[in-house]
Amino acid sequence: MNTKEIQETEKTVPTQPLQNEEAEIDLLDLLRRVIAIRRTLYKAIGVGVLLGIIVGLSIPKKYAVSVTLSPEMGDNKSNSLSSMAASFLGGGAAMSDGVDALNASLSSDIVASTPFLMELLRMDVPAMKGDSIVAFRNYLEEESSPWWSYLLGVPGKVIGGIKSLFTGEEEDAAPKDESRIIMLTKKESEKIRGLKESITATVDKKTAITNVTVTLQNPKVAAVVADSVVHKLQEHIINYRTSKAKEDCAYLEKLFEERRQEYYSAQKKYADYVDTHDDLILQSVRAEQERLQNDMSLAYQVYSQVANQLQVARAKVQEEKPVFAVVEPAVVPLLPSGAGTTMYIIGFVFLSVAGVIVWELFGKSVWKSVRG
Repeated sequence: MNTKEIQETEKTVPTQPLQNEEAEIDLLDLLRRVIAIRRTLYKAIGVGVLLGIIVGLSIPKKYAVSVTLSPEMGDNKSNSLSSMAASFLGGGAAMSDGVDALNASLSSDIVASTPFLMELLRMDVPAMKGDSIVAFRNYLEEESSPWWSYLLGVPGKVIGGIKSLFTGEEEDAAPKDESRIIMLTKKESEKIRGLKESITATVDKKTAITNVTVTLQNPKVAAVVADSVVHKLQEHIINYRTSKAKEDCAYLEKLFEERRQEYYSAQKKYADYVDTHDDLILQSVRAEQERLQNDMSLAYQVYSQVANQLQVARAKVQEEKPVFAVVEPAVVPLLPSGAGTTMYIIGFVFLSVAGVIVWELFGKSVWKSVRG
């Protein structure tokens, strides 16, 4: 092997050990630089602790209440009430089953809808202080907010006050509208927006289990509202599921009453005619008697068929009512939810220390190079 080949072989020797040594040297150098600014880091830790305490104590405590609901929606079964009634009364009395347009997967959309939340605002809940009862809309005004939210809201209040001086309109007076369009005031809109964040409903698409969560500052009020949300959700779904069956039942009840009156009228005409022409044996009398008897029989057949359909419709109303099983009821929580003061302290200490290290090790040099 000549001299050139030896030199080339030496050049191709792996440099991995050298790179590892350089990385160790860089890490040791960074560690020395961090230790050198330890006094600044101590100050950063103190600032982080102070900020964490201020923020943790400023944010009001909130309590979350969860209710688990398992809806058993009515299916088309061969042994249903309407099917049994139709089999007993006759196949012609059966009513067709339509496709249900509302299922358990829409529970989250129902809970977040504006009409549903407006109905909740009118309910009564325990007051924030004392044993009195107040409207839920008034309770929401008693809940506190962090101090910086008031500072951030000052510009908007000032601008709104200046606008009110020039326009002379009251924001709280919602315009009256007789149509089905919902008109909300500014305060009502803010309350609805806050409720959409405080009240949530999640649905498992596979099992149809609905989980309703209510987060408020008063644990008892949160439990009361969660229970009310579940009951109102049940009522909403039940009313929708049974509305068509109730309409059919009401129509058949009206039709049943009309057919019954027609049958009674035909029966009375036949009876009166027979009583007044009993001694006559004329062929015309017999023909008229037979005609009235046929009218009475026909009226009875229609009356009987409508009566059977009415019984099936009444069974259908009961069948369409879904069954709700409350797996986990509303329980008043003992501990607040969300991050506590300790978590805020840890978070701000981490951000303070990380910010100081980045600034001292890299930020200063970059800033000097930029200023030039």
